[in-house]
Amino acid sequence: MLPATYRANRIQKTLQRFEGDIPLLNLRVKDLSPERQRSARQFAEALIQQTRAELDRVLAEEREPVTEPAEVPCEPAD
Repeated sequence: MLPATYRANRIQKTLQRFEGDIPLLNLRVKDLSPERQRSARQFAEALIQQTRAELDRVLAEEREPVTEPAEVPCEPAD
């Protein structure tokens, strides 16, 4: 598994790309019907919100201290 810091950086870059693409999305959908424009914008917003939630989850995971089990479990007897 990738380190949490690396994953957080990648997710953050992806989020910045999504947010930076909104003006271009508006240009791409301007010829569509109002209903389809709304649908495309809602999808983009949902994707951004989901990416933010994932970033928050990874950042929270990164902040959690790594704890080791208090005892090593015993192996079963033969």
